[in-house]
Amino acid sequence: MSTSYTAVATATGEGRNGGRTFTSDGLLDVTLAVPKEFGGKGDATNPEQLFAVGWSSCFLGAVKRAAAARHIRLADLAVIAEVTLHHEDDDFSLSAVLNLEVSGVDQQTADELGAAAHQICPYSKATRGNIPVTITATVA
Repeated sequence: MSTSYTAVATATGEGRNGGRTFTSDGLLDVTLAVPKEFGGKGDATNPEQLFAVGWSSCFLGAVKRAAAARHIRLADLAVIAEVTLHHEDDDFSLSAVLNLEVSGVDQQTADELGAAAHQICPYSKATRGNIPVTITATVA
């Protein structure tokens, strides 16, 4: 039996330029703003931050799953997702760097867990071949 979940979010107003987005369950309700780097006020969150939050948490779970499948105990784990919005002329694109910080393993194992998680994580699957993604692993 397969299990699925559908997240439902609505964006209103001016979108990323002072709009609002919220989820159907009411647990997330945020105002949006253009980042200062793009000439906006930067006084609210933006879609790239929301994407980075989702991807980093999903990727962390994928690392844990990859470690469990290999019977590896991790002492500590963090994933920092950097989602960059690029703009040139009238073209916009994204790129990402996923920084895995892990302790309790050696560098080779950390690198292997990052690569394995990139194959498991639904965000990684959705972006594969669509945007440049770099995976780094640092052993603390």
